[in-house]
Amino acid sequence: MQKSTAEITRIVEETVQGLGYEFVDFERLPRGLMRITIDSQAEGGVGVDDCEAVSNQITALFTVEGIDYERLEVASPGVERPLKRASEWARFVGRPAHVELYEPMKAEGFPEAGRRKLDGIILGIEGEPGNEVISFSFEELDIARTPSQAAKSRQSGKAAKPKADPVHVTFGINDVDRANLIAELDFKGKHE
Repeated sequence: MQKSTAEITRIVEETVQGLGYEFVDFERLPRGLMRITIDSQAEGGVGVDDCEAVSNQITALFTVEGIDYERLEVASPGVERPLKRASEWARFVGRPAHVELYEPMKAEGFPEAGRRKLDGIILGIEGEPGNEVISFSFEELDIARTPSQAAKSRQSGKAAKPKADPVHVTFGINDVDRANLIAELDFKGKHE
């Protein structure tokens, strides 16, 4: 009997954590692809050797459990790491993030219809497990996401237009459709 995605997620999460890594996500995708995302708080994060070790263990696990799949991918979450669990929100307090809510939020400084997509800074998280509330500062971020954006920003002198004041909002973790960190990449190159 084929295992449900929830059952597979549970056993993959237990295995990944047992190997000393942080379980981030499990996806069951078309054409028999199973994608597992792992992380590590060790310096340097997750490397190819880490992904290989987890892949070897999961391959053996899937064989023993009789889980049918065509391809297995094990990867790091990347620079724009998804935020799903309360522990992840707490770990990245002070970092810039992109948040998409299920329903538009109304707040002073937002359009009349509200706002569903927010970029800003994670201020904190508190509350009972399962009902956590996230404090967030919605603001204009001056973060270049590509080398050409970084070059344009440097050429314009970064003083183009005054920024609006941040809007401090709170929302429940259960109101979040998806969220991820916003990468703060350095495109300046090496200086000697």
